[in-house]
Parts: sequence; C-alpha cells; structure tokens
Amino acid sequence: MKSPSRSLLTPLLLAVSVLLAACQKQEASSGESSKTRALKVGVNPVPHGDILRAAAAVALRDGVRVEVVEFTDYIQPNIALAEGDLDANYFQHVPYLERFAGDRKLALTSAGAVHLEPLALYSTKFSQLAELPEGSQVTLPADPSNLARALRLLEAQGLLRLSDGAGATATVKDVVGNPRKLDLREIDAEQQPRTLEDVAAAVINGNYFLEAQKHLRLDAKVLARESAKQNPYANVLAVRRGDEARPEVQALVKALHSEEVRQHIESRYAGAVVPAF
Repeated sequence: MKSPSRSLLTPLLLAVSVLLAACQKQEASSGESSKTRALKVGVNPVPHGDILRAAAAVALRDGVRVEVVEFTDYIQPNIALAEGDLDANYFQHVPYLERFAGDRKLALTSAGAVHLEPLALYSTKFSQLAELPEGSQVTLPADPSNLARALRLLEAQGLLRLSDGAGATATVKDVVGNPRKLDLREIDAEQQPRTLEDVAAAVINGNYFLEAQKHLRLDAKVLARESAKQNPYANVLAVRRGDEARPEVQALVKALHSEEVRQHIESRYAGAVVPAF
C-alpha cells in the first residue's frame, strides 16, 4: 500500500490541530479541565443547596466540580453518605451528627463549620412574645438535638424552666416550670411550617422556615430568636471519617469559607442565616 502523500497529510494534521484547540478552548471557558475532580454532596434545598451552589463556582477554580443532590429530610443524607452514595453532606449541626452517627454506629465526622441558622419561635397569629396567651399550643422539632435546643430557647425567654443539668439531651420531661401552661407538641421538623397556622407558635429550624417561606409563601413573625454568639449549632460539611484530608474536600471547605460565600450569606438571608467562619 502506498504511504499517504505529504499533500494529503498536511490538511489532515491541520484539521486535527484545529479540533484539539477548539476542545481546549471549550474546557477553559467552562472552568473545567481533564484534571477536574468531582464531589457529590447531599443537601437540604434551603439554605444549604443555595449556599453550596455559590461555593461550587469558587471550588471549580481549584479543579473541584460539585454535584448537588437535594434531600428533604434529616435521615437519608447521612445514610447515603455512610453507604458511599455521597462524598459529603451539608445540612446538619455537630450535636445532631454526633447523635445520629453514634446511634447507628456510622463513621461520620465534620470537615468544617459553614453557617448558623438561629432557631426561632414563629407565629402567624401574634407579633410579640407578650401576646402569646396562656395555654397556647406550641410545636417543637421532634429530633432530640433540636428538641433540646428549642426548649432552651423557650427557657431563655422565660416561658419555661428546665431541671438542673438538662442540657443537650433535654426533653419535655425536663420541664419543671411552665408559667403560661403552654401545650408543647413534638412533630417532625419538616412538617412544622405546614402546621404553623393551626397552632399559636412553633420553634422551627431556619432551613425549613426559609423553604416554606419560599414555596408556601408563609407569612410569620419572629417572636424570639436564638443568640448566634458562642452557639454550638453551626451547620457543617460532613464526610466519612478519614476523608477530611482529601484534597477535593479541603478545596470545598476552602470555597465554603470564601469571602464570596460570606457575602452571599450576609446579603441574602437578613439574619436568618449567618456565617460561622
């Protein structure tokens, strides 16, 4: 067989060079390259998904492409992480993570704190705490760590008194003083916004209230809000134990702690979400 002539090879090589240059240009314009590493991260939609997407643009500059996977509960993101279906998740604070992982013997840990959602007492019927009448029905998040947190918020407002030593594991059984005779009801945290109009008030996790405000157009007043100072309930990026040192995980933590993300949080949530870094 005859070898291809130089006159035929030259246009062919030119065409290949043009094609390769076009591919490289497309990669550069998208911010990705052949060395881009992927991370699949589970989140609750608001504010975690929103904040993570802001951080993803920053992480991409360090060669990490973040795939956002949304969940609407507090159970499946940790199960999926432990089973290897996710590389990380971002939806919970350390007391919840430690209790969940301890109860199920899961090797999960925090890779870094990102933001705090001060827990708040909301009402669609009243605009001030003093208006809350005796015997009012108040709902509390049913998961243990947030239940204790909600009870301490009510105690800080003088609505309840808890037994000495009732801390991160406090339950309604630890209530030893209830001057307004509040009817305390525990329900699943994700259901609280949907039932808020049926009760006098509810202590609701910030992410669930923001989600309801967005999709249900829930209009409620804040009667009391948890202090952000020295608060142990910052939401964290969680990973399988040992993965904290993965370069792509460290790059995502760096992105989540960036000035771009700080400004995004401070400009978007009007104090309902605050940076924890």
